[in-house]
Amino acid sequence: VVFGTVVFAMFSGFYFWWPKWTGKMLNERLGKIHFWLLFIGFHTTFLVQHWLGVLGMPRRYATYQPEDGFTWMNQLSTVGAMILGVSMVPFIFNI
Repeated sequence: VVFGTVVFAMFSGFYFWWPKWTGKMLNERLGKIHFWLLFIGFHTTFLVQHWLGVLGMPRRYATYQPEDGFTWMNQLSTVGAMILGVSMVPFIFNI
């Protein structure tokens, strides 16, 4: 939750101030793509981790047993983290 608040606030501030600092307008379409990929990646990563905790997955373990049944949700969370990484591509192209 803290990650999302800080990161979304940071990017919104960047999108607001960048044109004022540089005089270069940012592409709105790339900005929207960046927002939605970041939003989906964030929720796919961290909401799934919340559900895993509710279901009883222990924290701070180096490995998890496949028979615990948490594997597919951990893999889904990993996909969300990859989407978070990919969401930076339109941002980089936009600046």
